[in-house]
Amino acid sequence: MSLNLSMLYKKLNHQELYLNMKKLILKKIGAASLLSTIALSMNANAAVDIVKIDGSSTVYPITEAVAEEFQIKTRIKVTVGVSGTGGGFKKFCRGDTVMSNASRPIKVKEIEKCKANGIDFIEVPVAFDALTIVINKRNNWAKDITPTELKKIWEPSAQGKITKWNQVREGWPDAPLKLYGPGADSGTFDYFTEAIVKKSKAIRGDFTASEDDNVLVQGVAGDKGGLGYFGLAYYVENKNKIEAVAIQNDANKYIIPSVKTVMDGSYNPLSRPLFIYLNASKVASDPNVKAFVEFYIKHAAELTEEVGFVPLSSKEYSAVQKHVQALKTGTAFKDGPAIGLSIKEILARSAAN
Repeated sequence: MSLNLSMLYKKLNHQELYLNMKKLILKKIGAASLLSTIALSMNANAAVDIVKIDGSSTVYPITEAVAEEFQIKTRIKVTVGVSGTGGGFKKFCRGDTVMSNASRPIKVKEIEKCKANGIDFIEVPVAFDALTIVINKRNNWAKDITPTELKKIWEPSAQGKITKWNQVREGWPDAPLKLYGPGADSGTFDYFTEAIVKKSKAIRGDFTASEDDNVLVQGVAGDKGGLGYFGLAYYVENKNKIEAVAIQNDANKYIIPSVKTVMDGSYNPLSRPLFIYLNASKVASDPNVKAFVEFYIKHAAELTEEVGFVPLSSKEYSAVQKHVQALKTGTAFKDGPAIGLSIKEILARSAAN
């Protein structure tokens, strides 16, 4: 007589299934196999088979590096998608993913979407980044630029008007200015418009946009008059193809982005924190998700620097770890963007909400 547990499960409730499993399996294959079968069933119900993550292309290299190391050590599968910060939050707030990579804080409309779907989240800063302004290798004039000049180039009123380099600064050549930047779903796009144009999503429309930073790298690398922006890691990875432009900071000094200049605060206003957002109930109830998050925070410093970003201090990672262990839900940005907050301020403000 064959034993069809699948058909039996459909006909019986959980209690009846257990009793019948016990009787039938004891009779057919013995008590040892019963214990093994029940243990496997309990483990399958306790944890997801795959830890699903999506979101920012900027944060992707960090999370992907962590995922690779974690899978080698644990054999737990982790998938990391790249649909941009906005696209990632759409999936996260639907409950399709347990973690969302974000290169800018969660927005009010996204908070409301998560709340409507019963998803409480933990906001976790994991690294710092420097939005890097890049030019073509053959560009021998635009070695530095001011935030005011960047605004002049990128603000909505520049569309169709600021199309040559000599319109930006006197002395620059009468040469075409071609722009490359992240698309509207990108957190990098949001942060740039907030920091430079001073209004979220306010930007000219006549530029080459992509959620894939590698497309932007190739665009600038192939266009002598090209200018673009994206995260530091993609510049570091492609130094042989493009050049970084020094940015005038609040002390009127021109600073090139690097780990050192981000950590000492001199590269401003284009330094920013990077985040992961966690589904709090999954962290609390799923051992695989919990294990991945703990591994992430423990190894974030070394892997962040390895892929070209700027790690937090050991003291800041310790505070982040305690924040997650306490399952502190909420955001420091419930009232909208806030440029220049420290990690301590972000954790304190999110825990208070």
